[in-house]
Amino acid sequence: MKVTNIWTGNWENALRGMRHPMESYAKCDSYMDTSVEWDSSNFYNVEQNFKIGPNDIDLAQRLIKAGSPHDKFLRQIFVSMDITAPLYWWKEMDQYRVGCTTNSTSTMHKLATTPITIDCFEIDDYDKEWFKSTGIEASCDTWINNNIIYFLESLRQKYLETKDIRYWKELIRWLPESWLQTRTWTADYSVLRNIIHWRQNHKLSEWQQFVNHCRSLPYADELLFYNQSFEK
Repeated sequence: MKVTNIWTGNWENALRGMRHPMESYAKCDSYMDTSVEWDSSNFYNVEQNFKIGPNDIDLAQRLIKAGSPHDKFLRQIFVSMDITAPLYWWKEMDQYRVGCTTNSTSTMHKLATTPITIDCFEIDDYDKEWFKSTGIEASCDTWINNNIIYFLESLRQKYLETKDIRYWKELIRWLPESWLQTRTWTADYSVLRNIIHWRQNHKLSEWQQFVNHCRSLPYADELLFYNQSFEK
């Protein structure tokens, strides 16, 4: 799994709206720190310089502890990122649809355009030596390359050679769940809190990786991980 091009935004508007119910605007102490020069190579956009004051942190955390709908300001803190992950993980990520939008690379249009190699699949935690010890034949790298990848690549080349859509359909049909797909994923801090709560201890290692990426987001400890039901 790889997560890149992370962006967060709308902080000032979200925190201003947080104070509408009690009209407590005079207590707002967040600000844009213009003394810090914006680094265009940084993970985040110019809103990396937005600083949340202690009064606003206190109110935000009290609203989070009060639960929905009191913490709805979190839905107005936007986040976007490019995620490269296997199809078996995307199937689970797709359960979080409220307030989310994705735009993905296309197997429909681009699957046949580049060679199929081992690098097209999720193998980050593939333990070759353990797999060999199980006695399962498919644990052998040679078997994987000479069978699974060879089969898929042969279908791809046949499709390019003949333009017969039946080859393309079989390529789509037998594509393994470990196939890596990149999507630009856009949501908000409320969705992320929900994901962290329900997926923190999931047996898929990709969820642990995703939660760790969430820890790098602005004010993650104060908002995303605050008052969660598990130990950090």
